[in-house]
Amino acid sequence: MKLSCIECNTSYGPNDRIYKCSRCGNLLTVEYNLATTKRGSKREERTPPSSVWRYRYLLPIRARSKIVSLGEGGTSLQRTTRLGGKLGLRALYVKNEGENPTGSFKDRGMTVGISKALELGVTKVICASTGNTSSSMSAYAAKAGLDSIVITPFGKTSLGKMSQALIYGANIIQVTGGFDEALDLVFQLVEKHREIYLLNSINPFRLEGQKTLAFEMCDQLGRVPEIVVVPVGNGGNLSAIWKGFKEHYTLGIINRLPKMIGVQAEGASPVAKAIQSNSRTMTPIENPETIATAIRIGSPANWKKLHTAILESAGTVVTVTDREILGAQRQLARYEGLFVEPASATSVAALSKLSQNKIVNKGDHIVCVTTGHGLKDPETAVKHISQPPQVDADIAVVEAVLGLTNSL
Repeated sequence: MKLSCIECNTSYGPNDRIYKCSRCGNLLTVEYNLATTKRGSKREERTPPSSVWRYRYLLPIRARSKIVSLGEGGTSLQRTTRLGGKLGLRALYVKNEGENPTGSFKDRGMTVGISKALELGVTKVICASTGNTSSSMSAYAAKAGLDSIVITPFGKTSLGKMSQALIYGANIIQVTGGFDEALDLVFQLVEKHREIYLLNSINPFRLEGQKTLAFEMCDQLGRVPEIVVVPVGNGGNLSAIWKGFKEHYTLGIINRLPKMIGVQAEGASPVAKAIQSNSRTMTPIENPETIATAIRIGSPANWKKLHTAILESAGTVVTVTDREILGAQRQLARYEGLFVEPASATSVAALSKLSQNKIVNKGDHIVCVTTGHGLKDPETAVKHISQPPQVDADIAVVEAVLGLTNSL
């Protein structure tokens, strides 16, 4: 196992405390000796897919004693027949990542990231976050006995997510500006204070846990889906899932690869604009705005990895409006009993557009990744739904409100 630059291929050791290539400044990825890995996969293949660590043969933690787990992974793959029927899609599935311990997909990466922090012997971990990353990091740091530091944009984190980080004991600092300013500050802190370990998605080890989404999809579906639709904020999750598919394909565990579709909110869509214009560079958005706070990011740190994943998979990135996001959130709840946060609903919100543009076909096996539970941001759900009426406790009044007639 080694770290490798995605641009100049410079190699680094697996225990090097480095987040970007010191030679060219680009992102790093984890590479494995796949000959050895193949033997490991054969030993593990009969183990039920109930945890991220079922795929330990393709994860970068060698000492079992360092693994920090809260039972992440093994989330359900729901066949959404009612919603699929409404959209004219015969094989629509939702990978419900809100079932993870802290309520989001971030737990898949954080179990690996915190375990790596223990291997490296650090005492403090840090992240910039608008919510889910801070919730997850704080929980796993508490489990591991590490101090956690969260830098969050003031006024841009939902109460549900903030309450999690607070109860787990994180040291939270609210700063002026947006997520990108918070992340810049985090970089400055880890460069100056070596005892602090960065756990945003630019950390290549954290993304290794998130790639297990690809492994689970195939195990649960019994095949490779034609289409995988993923909300895009920083771009780490989609690129990690694609890495997972590619590794299992190289190992011969699967025999083909899916098309990856990213979805951004219209008001925070620098990646979509770059992809749709066939540009190899991305122009950041200075003041991104969307109701989907988890993906309100103007300068995605994993742009290059994401761009590669989209090109290699012959996929694309599309945008949805806040109104479409809220509509998809209600549809998932009322047709399938799934309550997801607004950013999660973007993957479903994009389906009509993808179908109309012939990017997906009605017979495709489609997996929409929903990244976080609806209770992460209950304020938004309540704000955009009609409030229940208040009446006297009188059966005649209640019957009148419900439109019931006397059936006796």
